[in-house]
Amino acid sequence: MKALKYLLVKEYKQMFRNYLLPIIFVLLPVAMMNMVPRIATQEVKNLNMAVIDCDHSSLSSRLTHKLASSEYFNLYATCDNYEQAYDLLERGDIDFIITINDDFEKELYRTGDTRIHIDANAVNGMKGGLGCNYLTQIVMQYAQELNAEAGLSTKRPATIEPRYLYNSSLDYKPYMAPALISMMLTLLVGFLPALNVVSEKERGTIEQINVTPIGRIEFILSKMIPYWSVGLFIVGFSMILAWKIHGIVPAGSIWLVFLFNIVYILTISSLALTVSNYSENMRQAAMVMFFFIIIFILTSGLISPLSAMPHWAQEATRINPVRYIATAMRDIYLKGSTFSQLISQFIPLCIYSIISSIWAIASYQKKE
Repeated sequence: MKALKYLLVKEYKQMFRNYLLPIIFVLLPVAMMNMVPRIATQEVKNLNMAVIDCDHSSLSSRLTHKLASSEYFNLYATCDNYEQAYDLLERGDIDFIITINDDFEKELYRTGDTRIHIDANAVNGMKGGLGCNYLTQIVMQYAQELNAEAGLSTKRPATIEPRYLYNSSLDYKPYMAPALISMMLTLLVGFLPALNVVSEKERGTIEQINVTPIGRIEFILSKMIPYWSVGLFIVGFSMILAWKIHGIVPAGSIWLVFLFNIVYILTISSLALTVSNYSENMRQAAMVMFFFIIIFILTSGLISPLSAMPHWAQEATRINPVRYIATAMRDIYLKGSTFSQLISQFIPLCIYSIISSIWAIASYQKKE
């Protein structure tokens, strides 16, 4: 490993010799943090809910059935108490908790008025807000049906009291900003290393390296480490921009943000170097990596919710490392999740990083 420091000096000199790269490292986060959270939109459907039926009456059961039959909602579970339902919400299995009071039917018959409580997961503010609107419409339609059956004039028999958790203002920016960090890492740290080794081939300098006593691990590390530093700079700089521009700061640990991104940077840069090792020219490497990056971004939940995808597509995203870093970033920023709560995201990222690193080292064929 004695030659590693000299190789790193060479890589950093080559990186900063191209004056456009440092400008891109600064301007891309500034542009994306400014523009994307302001203009991005998101469609919501297939929202999971849990119903707490404290009344267990015919009218409350009928309301539960009506909610479950909606095209916008899936009845994930019926719970006996709030703690059980909140545990599902905390794990991300459901998006809404609907609580029907124990005097639901009695109050309807006696006063024509009752209350239904909704707890909405507002990490995605648009998703939470639209979901509550959909629920309100369903309950109002149910009220009209009851009034029509009783021969009464139109009256509102239920009052909805929503409570938005994790993002009480329903602002879309706190949901989008953490994902943008993952997207920028994918675009820069995923794309630029793919051009690195193949550019050495085109310039002919790879032949000089091949005849030197430099091992595979030293060579791959010399290619990875500069982009690790670039990736960590992008993470830190983007977090500062999100704070200064939008007032968004992580509810969880900042060190946890960096831990997840270190593992992800290792994963995406290793994949890029693997593509570069197999490519014969820069055009081929760019096209292959561009294909993978587009697929990664579109199937990661960065742009559209995973729940809105077909079932087969949701299952296919399990092999997408961007899915895990995007979910972890949003949970740390908005929920303040701890490491133990994010272990299901961390383990797949570690597995991908190990596989991709070994693949990058094995795919570099040194020919003297």
